[in-house]
Amino acid sequence: MIQELLQSSPGLLNLGIFSLLAVLLLFVVLGFVTYGILSERKVMGFMQMRIGPNQVGGRWALLQTVADVLKLLIKEDTIPKVADRPLYIIAPVIAFAPAFMVLAALPFTDKFQFADMGIGLLYYIAVSGITTVGIVTAGWASNNKYALLGGMRAAAQMISYEIPLVMSVVGIVLLTGSLNLNEIVEAQKNIWYIVLQPVAFIVFLIASVAELNRVPFDLPEAESELVAGYHVEYSGFRWAMFMLSEYVYMFAMASLTTILFLGGWHPLPFLGFIPAAVWFALKFSLVIYLLIWIRVTFPRLRADQLMEFGWKVLLPVALANIFVTALLKELFSMF
Repeated sequence: MIQELLQSSPGLLNLGIFSLLAVLLLFVVLGFVTYGILSERKVMGFMQMRIGPNQVGGRWALLQTVADVLKLLIKEDTIPKVADRPLYIIAPVIAFAPAFMVLAALPFTDKFQFADMGIGLLYYIAVSGITTVGIVTAGWASNNKYALLGGMRAAAQMISYEIPLVMSVVGIVLLTGSLNLNEIVEAQKNIWYIVLQPVAFIVFLIASVAELNRVPFDLPEAESELVAGYHVEYSGFRWAMFMLSEYVYMFAMASLTTILFLGGWHPLPFLGFIPAAVWFALKFSLVIYLLIWIRVTFPRLRADQLMEFGWKVLLPVALANIFVTALLKELFSMF
């Protein structure tokens, strides 16, 4: 009955069901952000041979991030007198909304996906680029020179690294012949694309870290010279929205990496009895751990090194990978 109603013309019932599902997904993502931050702090503490959070919520500090969020929510919401008030208020929303919107196109299993779009990969890339507008708006609206510099750095970095990010997945599109994320996963039923496209995976991983503004590419938030960068004038829940968007994108990017290169929910040989959702969660967790490992290991780059690496190294390598992939596909199709 419910399936028939969903397939019928749009109405209030459809709106209610999809709104409820969206709210449930939001709570799942908020749960990930809460314990993803805790996991990151614990792993960083282990790798740096120090004790991580261990106070709020028992030995494992299970309520530490909850306490931090409550602290942010009850903080005073200050708006500088010289700020552009409308833009200052809307900037965190512009930064966060696309981070949640991209989740609609991601297939977590063959039976759990919100929107099976024929251009799911293109949708993700296009919508995620809107966040740059929110960050630049925040830097401009704050009317602070450090915030403006951070916003300009963010725009330059995110636009520059988005190009090799897109170029790195062109090889996958060539092999699959589709932009549909479900079809990309199904094409990896026998062999994952991390095996066929190792260069693309490396370029994609590096560019995704830069897109997430994480170490070693966290130049827009460089505390040493920009005192927190584009959100230096933000406090309380508005600052929390910027941090939330960063970790929601971390969730989305790890999911996309799993879909594009690690076979999505497909199991390893002889382990097909393990449920698809478990496989996706395991691969997803591995990518998250890798992102945390990178943060702990590498120092921050200089701004000039960051831009040169994107344009002079990653982009040529991504273009060469497209050329080699197209050439090999054409050669093998001849036999």
